[in-house]
Amino acid sequence: MKKKQHNGSPAEVEAAFYDALNRGDVDAVMALWADDEEIVCVHPHGARLIGHRAIRASWEMLLEPGSLQIHPSQLHEMHNLMSAVHTVVEGATAAAGEPQHLVATNVYVKTPKGWRMAAHHVSAAPGPVPVDPPSPVLH
Repeated sequence: MKKKQHNGSPAEVEAAFYDALNRGDVDAVMALWADDEEIVCVHPHGARLIGHRAIRASWEMLLEPGSLQIHPSQLHEMHNLMSAVHTVVEGATAAAGEPQHLVATNVYVKTPKGWRMAAHHVSAAPGPVPVDPPSPVLH
């Protein structure tokens, strides 16, 4: 079967990423990552994983078809010509667990093959799912 190419926007790659996660399709998830071995993934309460082999192994352990449902919302985007950073609130439900919400940062880079994921970092979020996006806080 021919792999679907994702040469569209970072938002289209992100939609394909969450679709592949929800289907438990590790091959489709990994096809969306940049070819660079410096890619990074951090799962909630997990170690920093660097490179295709480590990241693929983590998804193989986490994903079984239909075992995980993740629905991103409240997208915040920062873009320039060669990179994009998206933060989302993930509503997640595992097959054997309680629903929870997570906060994810997804980093995309423009490559010769189109936009690809370079980093995915997810943290468990405290409290209930926020209804409205937070107000900007100045430091």
